[in-house]
Amino acid sequence: MGRDDLYITVPSFFRCPISLDVMKSPVSLCTGVTYDRSSIQRWLDGGNNTCPATMQVLQTKDFVPNHNLHRLIRIWSDSALTRRPSDPTRNNPPITRDQARNLVTEIQNPNPNPNLFDAITKLVSFAKDSDQNRKLLATTDRFLPVLVEILTNSNSSIMIIGNSKNYIEELFVLLELVLREYRDRDSVTKSIVEKRDPVISLMISVLKQGSLASRVAVARVLESIATDADQSKSFFAEQSECDDVVWELFRLMSTESDSVAIEAALSALICVAKLKRIRVRLVRLGCVKALAKLLCNPNSSAGVNERVLRLLETVSSCKEGRAEMCRDEACVAAVVRRMLKVSAVATESAVAVLWSLCYLFREEAAAEAVGRSNGVTKILLIMQSNCSPMVKQMAGDLLKVFRVNSKSCLSSYDTKTTHIMPF
Repeated sequence: MGRDDLYITVPSFFRCPISLDVMKSPVSLCTGVTYDRSSIQRWLDGGNNTCPATMQVLQTKDFVPNHNLHRLIRIWSDSALTRRPSDPTRNNPPITRDQARNLVTEIQNPNPNPNLFDAITKLVSFAKDSDQNRKLLATTDRFLPVLVEILTNSNSSIMIIGNSKNYIEELFVLLELVLREYRDRDSVTKSIVEKRDPVISLMISVLKQGSLASRVAVARVLESIATDADQSKSFFAEQSECDDVVWELFRLMSTESDSVAIEAALSALICVAKLKRIRVRLVRLGCVKALAKLLCNPNSSAGVNERVLRLLETVSSCKEGRAEMCRDEACVAAVVRRMLKVSAVATESAVAVLWSLCYLFREEAAAEAVGRSNGVTKILLIMQSNCSPMVKQMAGDLLKVFRVNSKSCLSSYDTKTTHIMPF
């Protein structure tokens, strides 16, 4: 959160008891009190053995991610992000469900409508208020197809409204809000792909100049489109437009500080990077260094770390990505650092990255970097943990690369003094 926080009321239980800031990665101690991961880790690393809030002596210093609270904070943060002072929906009074239905009927009218912008902004405000409101719009007959139609015909619509920039941004925000509750997403994303020429140009324009909320919305719509490989290939067929989209998503990921925006950009990039030429493009843009920087940031949320590792896993499947990761020892060291104490998802992706580099493609520089980063010890710890069979297999393959006899090493390793993060 940035300077706009001054306008937002933060629920007290979303704040870390130590830093008093909104928690980015909430974790709970054995006392049941939840803290931001970076804050409680600094407290424990300082030699303290008590719970800062209750001053109870800790029976164990292990902590577990509070996924439910993290989800609630994300929902709140997402809503707060799209309700900042620059957001035109902020000043709209709440509307009833009946009024929302009337507005839907109004925008479905094929005749030119000078009140279209006002209707869209009111529906955006309505959709942000609750899941139930979004579901109502999602289940309204032909509402989403009509939104797509308005978007693809926006040039003619712009002629009858005053603020074309905000109008396009609001359309994308509304489309994304309702799309997340829509059962037949494929039909909607397919219709967007079929009318890609006007849509992709508008997306690029919003990603370049739009508000943070609208850029996040476009990133999420792009993620929905690129989830289907065939749709992604069709949508990103034109090279120059594809390069523009990838650059703007990369910029959103690497220059913003808001975790919601970073996660949205990373999720979209993970999907679009299924295409090899986009993976190569990302490498040339400097994504390996940027992703390593995010991994090294102690304030990065668990969601950001998970997505960074997943994108690195994708990038490691192309030779350009592997070469860059081998040249950047800080990247490999950061992957090793995040193998434990984030989540099971992060562990799987981190192990997969190292497996690709060190076992599948036998990159010696990467293997040496793993050794210097105490990676072998962490791989041994993962072998002991309750990980999935696939992760255990990859970890075993990695131990073969380092010529480590796991049984002898494990028997000599003092597991009693080692705390493995429970997932």
